Amino acid sequence: MKRKVVSLMMVTAISAALLAGCGNDKGGSDAGKENNDNQTQDVEDNNSDDTNEAEKPTGEGSVYYMNFKPEVDAIWQDIAAAYTESTGVPVKVVTAASGQYEATLRTEIAGTNAPTLFQINGPVGYQNWKDYCLDLSDTDLYKNLSDQSLAVTGDDGGAYGIPYTVEAYGIIYNNAIMEKYFALEGAVAKSMDEINSFDTLKAVVEDMTAKKDDLGIQGVFASTSLLPGEDWRWQTHLANLPIYYEYKDAGVGDMAEIEFKYSDNYRNILDLYMDNSVSAKGLLGSIDVAGSMAEFALGQCAMIQNGNWGWGQISDVSGNTVVAEDVKFMPIYFGVDDANQGLCVGTENFWCINSQASEADIQATKDFVSWLITSDEGKAYMSKSTDEGGLGNAAPFTTFTEAERSSDPLAVEMYKWMESGKTSVSWNFTSFPSQTFKDNFGNALLEYANGNMTWDEVASYVVEQWAAEKAAAAQ
Repeated sequence: MKRKVVSLMMVTAISAALLAGCGNDKGGSDAGKENNDNQTQDVEDNNSDDTNEAEKPTGEGSVYYMNFKPEVDAIWQDIAAAYTESTGVPVKVVTAASGQYEATLRTEIAGTNAPTLFQINGPVGYQNWKDYCLDLSDTDLYKNLSDQSLAVTGDDGGAYGIPYTVEAYGIIYNNAIMEKYFALEGAVAKSMDEINSFDTLKAVVEDMTAKKDDLGIQGVFASTSLLPGEDWRWQTHLANLPIYYEYKDAGVGDMAEIEFKYSDNYRNILDLYMDNSVSAKGLLGSIDVAGSMAEFALGQCAMIQNGNWGWGQISDVSGNTVVAEDVKFMPIYFGVDDANQGLCVGTENFWCINSQASEADIQATKDFVSWLITSDEGKAYMSKSTDEGGLGNAAPFTTFTEAERSSDPLAVEMYKWMESGKTSVSWNFTSFPSQTFKDNFGNALLEYANGNMTWDEVASYVVEQWAAEKAAAAQ
């Protein structure tokens, strides 16, 4: 799958970066981002008054949104209250506990008053929920989509899932540390402009490791988080690149079997991370994402692989030494098409309207999502950063102007790369066989880091398990 960087029209429409939580969908946004269990509200708490069975105003529609991200639950409650105050239409938001979205949705959608608005993660999620997905082709949500090819479509060409944000990930770097390095005698590069390929990145990183005492850092990269459940940056996000290039070569968007033909490229960048990081390889099985993000925030390292949702974790760390203007992005140079490669850009966040809801509720829900992307108040909630009381979404709709973009430093960097003319790496991890496949891949990576598996054994395992799970799913 080759997708050129989002068109200029889309770029000018995009409005902010997403502080995620990959909540936590270990594979992408959501693709797999950090748990925020301290903010998670269990459905039982949200439904303490049996709100799923609450009576609705006679003859009026209402909205029930099943929210995926625990870390923005409070903001969604504010949005619901604001919309109800403005329109009189009841809006209920229930947030699933972290990691429990699919199970919670299955329970709730079977209730008397089922969700009218819910989320899927892309084409795979659509196959699970297509019996409940309304064709949204005639809605403002679809008509104002900057790039309508981003919608999840059915065999009939209908638009059944509409992305409400896009995200990007790559290598985040601390420009202050990089400038300090460039000023050192004998530095192998003199500016970030010279770091535009894997070979140059490797040379710079290894030289920085040799000079880490002069730079005042403990390692060039933050620790590689291989703690089970915290390894999504490698078994999902980094693993997306070899699959992206293999799909691209074949001109497809999925494969029943893979060669893992770019496994050596994958190993090269993973080894670069592990061999030049804050923590030794033998300790990586105990490292979580929050810990590695804290290392970056405290200036203990110069680089970390993560996404634009990571700014909140950086800025919120007590004792943070990294200022916003020094937080920058570069692509994960992979040694395949480095001259043209941009950031990894995509989404796993698609809104769906319940086709089995009443006509009144369907219309109320259409009106609600239209308000979110067309009204000044709704757009402010969508685009403002989380510390400003917004959702921090980079909303891909023509209704958002350039002036409505977020000032979040990683959002600014995302826009810059999307406008650079480079080719964004599309998110293909939504086609990975299963979460089990990814978890087992992560376990194999830990065994590799600990010296208990060779890379050839890891690569063979990935190829075999991919084929086995795809074949089983096809039966």
